[in-house]
Amino acid sequence: VQLQASGGGLVQAGGSLKLSCTASGRTRSMYVMGWFRQAPGKEREFVAAMEWSGGGTWYDDSVKGRFTISRDNAKNTVYLQMNSLKPEDTAVYYCAVKEYSGTYYHASRYDYWGQGTQVTVSS
Repeated sequence: VQLQASGGGLVQAGGSLKLSCTASGRTRSMYVMGWFRQAPGKEREFVAAMEWSGGGTWYDDSVKGRFTISRDNAKNTVYLQMNSLKPEDTAVYYCAVKEYSGTYYHASRYDYWGQGTQVTVSS
């Protein structure tokens, strides 16, 4: 599975951005698509994930109520709508695919990764 993320940019605090991640290749093997982020000097952390077939969603507490993950199965694309952005949301955002069930919030459990897209929120 190959993943291509896009949609990052520079936005003021309180603003919005929408990230996209399009999958290609062996997409039938996808079980969960997730978003992670990594700020400078910090570990990669879980943001949100969605079960590809069933549509179940999970969010980190830090983004609940502000971020929404959604998908378009026909386009093999997952989105991350980010509203009410804060400076602490600044990071490189990565999309990832997991081929099996199980823990969805550990980066080590994901099988494929996109290249990352920079999100910068100014105060």
